[in-house]
Amino acid sequence: MKDIKIQPLQDFVMLEAVEVADVTSGGIFIPDSAKKRPAEGIIVAKAADASDEIAIGDRVIYKEYSGTKIKLEGETYLLVPSGDLLAKYVEADQIPE
Repeated sequence: MKDIKIQPLQDFVMLEAVEVADVTSGGIFIPDSAKKRPAEGIIVAKAADASDEIAIGDRVIYKEYSGTKIKLEGETYLLVPSGDLLAKYVEADQIPE
């Protein structure tokens, strides 16, 4: 079987979710029932007409309940409309004043 890839359509992007830590910086354990759904991800694919402000490899913040989960070759991804992306991480010197 050939390798299967997904190309998002319209203005969608495909994200790999960033895991939420099990322990806070202060050492407090967070049980699964208290964890929020991750609202951060790394862009692994995007539609041709998705925003030019984002690129594959960018770490982004998206609306908490946005997207559709999909499984591909044992991995879980999220398809999110690019309009639901709220911000992306950048180096401090890349932000215009």
